Amino acid sequence: MGERTPLVDISRTTTRRRIVTALTGTALLALAVQVPATAAPEPAPSHRTTATAYDTTAYDDTYYKDALGKTGPELKSALHTIISSGVSKLSYDQVWDALKVTDQDPKNSSNVILLYTGRSQSKDDNGGDPDQWNREHVWAKSHGDFGTSTGPGTDVHHLRPTDVSVNSTRGNKDFDNGGSEVGEAPGNYTDGDSFEPRDAVKGDVARMILYMAVRYDGDDGFADLEPNDKVDNGSAPAIGRLSVLKTWSEQDPPDDFEKNRNQVIFDKYQHNRNPFIDHPEWVGAIW
Repeated sequence: MGERTPLVDISRTTTRRRIVTALTGTALLALAVQVPATAAPEPAPSHRTTATAYDTTAYDDTYYKDALGKTGPELKSALHTIISSGVSKLSYDQVWDALKVTDQDPKNSSNVILLYTGRSQSKDDNGGDPDQWNREHVWAKSHGDFGTSTGPGTDVHHLRPTDVSVNSTRGNKDFDNGGSEVGEAPGNYTDGDSFEPRDAVKGDVARMILYMAVRYDGDDGFADLEPNDKVDNGSAPAIGRLSVLKTWSEQDPPDDFEKNRNQVIFDKYQHNRNPFIDHPEWVGAIW
């Protein structure tokens, strides 16, 4: 099945109505009044907290200074050093509470947004029942066999709240285009060896996978995680499909929710950043 084109928002249009009012005797005054053509609702307010909350270039002179100007393996190595330094590691139990903050619904502080369905669900409705939410390892933990011990198995940059049964449907499949639509999660598709997330989070998935490939480079007792351009990788410390992930990152650039999530993880939890959210162009500079 081919790639799907994301929906495009259509802006509202307005018409102008001229009202002519007689004031005195023969004197007339024309007043131009702007009137909306439709009573369309106002756009939902952004959850951005300040005008500069997501000015990620502010980190270029500090956090990313040793990576600027580099490409290819040199850039990957520099970023690995940067995002691996000074990191606070969470336990798997602590991940529950972290996700309630990192993935909070900007319109309802009592809820989280689930990755694949996009559903807003109570933070307290987490667990193992089919319609509850649980902790999805976007880089499937069997790809490198890192489990849920402290390290890649608890790295919040790739752990997301998901519907329990949809998480099961995704399983440990690689990412690729195609398959049959997931009935419980419209817009997501799957077949025997791959999973395609909904358009709104395709780039999120790609950037999480590529973050993991840079963060876990085989020098910290964990497997050297690398993307490749195939599916059905099994237990190898690899995941695909790289060419598709690169396309997804281009088609779905970071939005406010993803940028806010990156900031919260940096400020409150791990104190490191996903560089591909701050600099999406680095995807093509490395791969």
